[in-house]
Amino acid sequence: MSDSTASELAGALTPEGFKLLNELWRSGEYASADTLTLAERLRAQGYAPPIVNSVLTQLKLRTQAAAKFGPFVEQMLFTDAGLQQATSLQVAAHHARRFARAGVDEVIDLGSGLGADALAIAGLDIAVTAVEIDETTAAATTINLMPFPHASVEVADAVQWVLDHPAAEGTARGYWLDPARRQTLSSGTVRIFDPEAFSPPLSFVEELANAGYPLGVKLGPALAHEVIPDTAEAQWVSLHGSVVEAVLWFNLAQRLDVRRAALVIHATGAAELTSSTDFGNSPQVPVAGIEGATGYLYEPDGAVIRAGLVTDLMVEHFMNDDSTNAAAARQLDEHIAYFCSDVYQETPFATGYRIIEVLPYKIKTLRGYVKEHNVTRLDIKKRGVDVSPEELRRTLMQGRNTKKPASGEHLTLVLTRAGDARYAIVVQPI
Repeated sequence: MSDSTASELAGALTPEGFKLLNELWRSGEYASADTLTLAERLRAQGYAPPIVNSVLTQLKLRTQAAAKFGPFVEQMLFTDAGLQQATSLQVAAHHARRFARAGVDEVIDLGSGLGADALAIAGLDIAVTAVEIDETTAAATTINLMPFPHASVEVADAVQWVLDHPAAEGTARGYWLDPARRQTLSSGTVRIFDPEAFSPPLSFVEELANAGYPLGVKLGPALAHEVIPDTAEAQWVSLHGSVVEAVLWFNLAQRLDVRRAALVIHATGAAELTSSTDFGNSPQVPVAGIEGATGYLYEPDGAVIRAGLVTDLMVEHFMNDDSTNAAAARQLDEHIAYFCSDVYQETPFATGYRIIEVLPYKIKTLRGYVKEHNVTRLDIKKRGVDVSPEELRRTLMQGRNTKKPASGEHLTLVLTRAGDARYAIVVQPI
């Protein structure tokens, strides 16, 4: 953690600063106040500049954190980098329930960051130890876990802590790991893709798994299937339409009848699609080519795609044993995630569109269509076509009057391919 980050947090860690932070937050004054004016007033009231700067930074971070932590932000402290990497409590709650079902007495959260997962685990009355190597982050985590007497924070390297603290005899221990997957450079941070370069590395995770501990490890959603151990359950998680993580579960924390899963969390709840088969062993479905682009087009949720469950979704939710409906769902291309169906089927695992027209992917044709239909708002989605939607939108809308969108048409184009041919499918969102 940089010295600047430590100094920004230090003022809010003082009793005076923490009290001021909570008073301003609860009053709601910060939300409508001019930051410069508020800072000047606080300094005039006798608050030291470091405390003022730290408190104002925390107010800003709490506002940003509300979407992830809800009302819990009222007693939390944050760092900018820690907040960006923190698990949403909606997702952390699903992690915590895994350990509750595994029947553990304690969970060791290795690389805890700001403690989102530790918070959710402690909320289920499970003892939790948050291990964090960065002192500044650990200080914030200590504040964040204060409401839970059975939660503690230790500043240590994750691997070394495990070596120094074997589980007490008779204690059912579980491990949760969120390895550092970014490297800090002078120009900022860069993402690490090699699992053995994570901190701790994936091989260390496998060592803990081989020792029999109930275990979960959070990884990036772009996790390659070939690096996933044969002994793990792999679960991709989507939150409000964005894939936020892939989690590998081992031993009592995993489900023996699930090899891969897509957990889709929306504002109104959650749904999960699972398969007991290994990657690459999904069911076969009809591939119709562009002639199949009739009725309704579906774009599977990113978690479904990442988990390789597109055809599983089609079979389970769009097909049945009725021979008249056996080919109701079909892919346009076996390598593209879009699929079509003649009958609309609502599902949490895919977004549906009504197909209006199929056009060849030619700029002249598309510009003519946009002009003919008086399009003033254009949305572009794509799979399997190497094009920038933003650049194409500018090209197609060049010369169009977009200042009065209500007076024109709202058009959605789905760019895709079937075989070697590229197409633009005009659709209407449902």
